[in-house]
Amino acid sequence: MESGVDKPTIEQYLQKFIENPGYLLKSGWLRSMQAEEAVAADGSPIPWLTYPAIDFLAGRVTPEMTVFEYGSGNSTFWWSRRVSKMTSCEHDKEWYAYFQARVPANVTYLLRRAKGGSTAYIDEITNYREMFDILVIDGRDRVRCVYNGLASLRAGGVIVWDNSDREEYREGFDFLLSHGFRSLDFWGMGALATRRWCTSIFYRDENCLGI
Repeated sequence: MESGVDKPTIEQYLQKFIENPGYLLKSGWLRSMQAEEAVAADGSPIPWLTYPAIDFLAGRVTPEMTVFEYGSGNSTFWWSRRVSKMTSCEHDKEWYAYFQARVPANVTYLLRRAKGGSTAYIDEITNYREMFDILVIDGRDRVRCVYNGLASLRAGGVIVWDNSDREEYREGFDFLLSHGFRSLDFWGMGALATRRWCTSIFYRDENCLGI
C-alpha cells in the first residue's frame, strides 16, 4: 500500500468479508456456526473432522466399504450414506438417545459404558475380526480403542483419527507406526471452530483408499 494512504479499518475489512465470505460460506462453516452442528453449505450433515480430510475421504470412500465408528453424531449420517454397513459406538446415554431413532437402517448403533471402571466401550471393537475397511477414532479413550481395534480391520483397512495434533495420543500413533502404518495428515479448519487442527489417516501400503 502506498505511503500516506489510509489503511482500511477493521469495520471495512468486516464489511468486505460480509460481501464475499468465500471459503467459509462454500465449506459450510458459516452455516455450521449458525446451526450449532457440523453441516455442509447445503445443510447436510458432515463429520466433525477438518475440511481437507472430509474432501479427501469423500472422493475415495466407496459403497461396498464397511465402517466402525467410535463417537457418533452427524458423522454417522455422512458415513452411512456412503458405505454399505457401519457400526457406531457411543458412550454418552443422552447423546445416544437423541440419535437412536434417527440412524439409518444400515447402521448398528450401540451404547456402551466408558466410565465407572467399565471397559465395555473400548472392548466393543474386539467382537469383530477383519470386518471393517475404516475405523474412525473420534470418541473416548482413543489410544486403547486403537490397541483393541487393529484386528477388526481388513487387510487394506485404514484408521481415521481426529484431533491427531494432540500430544496425548502419541502412544497410539507410535503403536500404529510400529505395526506398519504411515500417516497422512490433514491440517485445516473444520465446522464449529475458529482454530486449525489435524485429522490423520493411518494406512498401510495396500489400502482401501488408494493412498
